[in-house]
Amino acid sequence: MASTTTLTTTDPIRESPVLGPFKDAKAKRRYWITLLIIYGVALAFAFLLLAWNNPMPVGTREFWLIAERRFNSVITMIIVACCHALATVAFQTITNNRIITPSLLGFESLYTAINTGVIYLFGAAGLLAFDGIPRFLLLMVLMILLASILYGWLLSGRFGNMQIMLLVGIIIGGGLGSLSTFMQRLLTPSEFDLLTARLFGSVNNADPDYFPIAIPLVVVAGGLLYLNSRRLNILALGHDISVGLGLNHKRQVMANLVLITILMATSTALVGPITFLGFLTATLAYQFSNTYDHRYVLPMAVGIGLLVLTGAYFIMNHIFYAQGVVSIIIELVGGSVFLAVILKRGRL
Repeated sequence: MASTTTLTTTDPIRESPVLGPFKDAKAKRRYWITLLIIYGVALAFAFLLLAWNNPMPVGTREFWLIAERRFNSVITMIIVACCHALATVAFQTITNNRIITPSLLGFESLYTAINTGVIYLFGAAGLLAFDGIPRFLLLMVLMILLASILYGWLLSGRFGNMQIMLLVGIIIGGGLGSLSTFMQRLLTPSEFDLLTARLFGSVNNADPDYFPIAIPLVVVAGGLLYLNSRRLNILALGHDISVGLGLNHKRQVMANLVLITILMATSTALVGPITFLGFLTATLAYQFSNTYDHRYVLPMAVGIGLLVLTGAYFIMNHIFYAQGVVSIIIELVGGSVFLAVILKRGRL
């Protein structure tokens, strides 16, 4: 009796491709674990900023009375982290360049020129009087107006060129910087010291009276940017492809630039210039997210920005007791990362 042998061949199990922002389930799981760790450490640093060296027991009324002033600084850090992270990622997307930042639109230069001009024309008393909500609103209006004129003019009509807009922004920023330097050289040493303290980006520059204006602006502008994440994904493909997919490229660029301008103007008017914070958070967000989808990159950037600010302020304030150098350290680290990225890429 002939025996028949049934051969059963089992094909190797192939993992089905994941059609989504991550290349596989492992990458998606790694993203969420990383995001939770970053936000967890950031919140831990934020709590330490409230509780460190607080003599009262945690949770008591006396504890929160002492922590109340520190809590204003934490709120400021959250606002600044959201502004720089969201604005930089979106700006790099619409310009198709992961090196440049919204600082090229001249926000920091205009901030410096306004404060320098006030002390140059009206003296130290004028700079001290130039404070409060009127100052905050004036700085914001002038920054938004400058940026709106810049991209409204250069992205319409016969120009319609993003590169020209960026070059003009650099030239305007350089001109305002030169004007500020000229006025600073004519100041007395005491006036120059007072101005220098104002020009350093620091959460201590923020006034809680600004929060009712700044927080709604950041929530609305940041929320609209996040809701626009899918369109940002298309804009990242470039002008021709996005137009081919049916997207009104110019209108989307203009709309996103308005939101970016509001975020950057709010942060700069609130705490002063912090040039490389956005670049640092955006660069790390791309690395940790490992995805093209802005629905995941934007929250990662905000978390990293909050971690950088809370961690830097806690370590410098309570470990090294060097409160005034926090912004300098952030600029140094961000600038180093900027140079490393340029050297690695070999181009802008």
